[in-house]
Amino acid sequence: MTANCNISHMFVAHAAKNPFQTAVVVPAGRDKCGRSITVSLSFGQLNRLSDQYAHGLTAAGFKKGERVLMMLRPGIDLIAVALSLLKMGSIPVMIDPGMGLKAFAQCVAETEPTGFIGIPQAQILRFVFHKAFKTVKRTVTAGKSRLLPGLSLDEMRATKAGSFKPAQNEAEEEAVVAFTSGGTGIPKGVVFLHGMIMATIESLRDDLNMTAGEIHLAAFYAFALFMPALGVTTIIPDMDPRKTAGLNPAYLVEAIETYGVTNSMGSPIIWEKIADYCIEQGVHLPSIKHVFMFGAEVPPGVVARFSALLDNGKVYTPYGATEALPLTNIAGSEIVAETEVLTAKGAGVCVGKPIAGAMVKIITITDDPIAEWDDSLMVPTGEMGEITAIGPTITRTYLRRPEKTAEAKINSAVGIWHRMGDIGYLDEKGRIWICGRKMHRVETTDGLLTPVQCETIYNQHPKVKRTALVGVGTQGRQRPVILVEPHATKQPGTEADKKELVNALLDLGGQHDHTRNIKDIFIYDGAFPVDVRHNTKIQRHKLIDWARKQLK
Repeated sequence: MTANCNISHMFVAHAAKNPFQTAVVVPAGRDKCGRSITVSLSFGQLNRLSDQYAHGLTAAGFKKGERVLMMLRPGIDLIAVALSLLKMGSIPVMIDPGMGLKAFAQCVAETEPTGFIGIPQAQILRFVFHKAFKTVKRTVTAGKSRLLPGLSLDEMRATKAGSFKPAQNEAEEEAVVAFTSGGTGIPKGVVFLHGMIMATIESLRDDLNMTAGEIHLAAFYAFALFMPALGVTTIIPDMDPRKTAGLNPAYLVEAIETYGVTNSMGSPIIWEKIADYCIEQGVHLPSIKHVFMFGAEVPPGVVARFSALLDNGKVYTPYGATEALPLTNIAGSEIVAETEVLTAKGAGVCVGKPIAGAMVKIITITDDPIAEWDDSLMVPTGEMGEITAIGPTITRTYLRRPEKTAEAKINSAVGIWHRMGDIGYLDEKGRIWICGRKMHRVETTDGLLTPVQCETIYNQHPKVKRTALVGVGTQGRQRPVILVEPHATKQPGTEADKKELVNALLDLGGQHDHTRNIKDIFIYDGAFPVDVRHNTKIQRHKLIDWARKQLK
């Protein structure tokens, strides 16, 4: 890939070929009977809208190669503006404001955007964090506000404009900056080059079956930005992306049935809630061909229960990260038939083999940076270590975070390896097993303990919603502690009830070698803190102080 790697060319070509195919459907409220009201655009309409925005932004001084911060609600404008910026060769910057305002301001400052396109509420942040926004020269507001004079997307939509010729971009040119979820600290700006975006598009198409004509429920909104280039119809669900755990599953099922959704991607909690609803209501989902569950370790039970709702569809659990997506994939049928039993015994979670073009190696666990690759870093098959990967979709650097880049990247003669930050191992079939985040490992005098391997044992108790392994003390001499979040309907009401549950969990742990020496188990007060993006990843660093107090 040397030239014309800008994916907007793919979108324009599909729009010309299939102008009347629905491109995007977004929720616009509910009628008095509670039925969904939606707004939709065809590929031809979306192409014309993005052309209008591209002409308007160009006239306003937005330029090729400059970073433009986008703060728009999920919907038509988010997709259309992103496409317009790609057509211009500008660089969309996407930051999740749910990370917290202090971290958000730091991320804005690191990207040094020259342009800003946002809703009125987001525009106010320019004044609150004026230092972070000091590089912004041009702003556009999405929506109307008397307090914010200047250009708006409304004005651009009212202007007649012809077609906009998409920019030519080479593989090594910067395309997009997106930020990590921040589950392990301040979110980091991941720099995607045009060649990487193109490789990701090709992988979604060839490895995850995202082909033209499919109908995609964007349960994870980031992928809605890829679908127009693939010729896939995007259905934006009626849910708050900042509060995935609070979604109404009936709304998503309504969208699936109304539009004949054929595929979707999202975190495990989404599919768990939809499965519960469908089983309760006796609903099947015959239109779905493929569902991809990711964002955290996927419980095999969720895979099995959701698979039973699909007449001819399949469930997959791909693995990756913002910096490397997708990396591996495994079919739910393989999980149910083979790996689920091993997971239940504490083997970790199997995420399958690397996709085409990607290579995965397991190296010795260390928190130190590794400047240069050496094969002596690798551990034998079956031995736990840190997961590393290399391939065309894998990013090479973090924006203005050289220390984080040094911690996560390894130079080699064949390219740059990315350290996934996860502990795992390869089995004899070449499949990767995930055992937990490296920063969440617990190193005791008896050896290494990992969250996934330990928590799986205790999570099998019917009263337990989830558990969290944390380590108290100095690494190498840490005291392992299991914290327990019971199901909301099965909370132990008295101290005697708590003691009974703890004793039952101690008995469970005593049946397995790797959990036999864990003697400290406590019932946590309330729900575990989780990440904003997926509402699934437990923020264990916030639990350590609580665990320490219990030990006293």
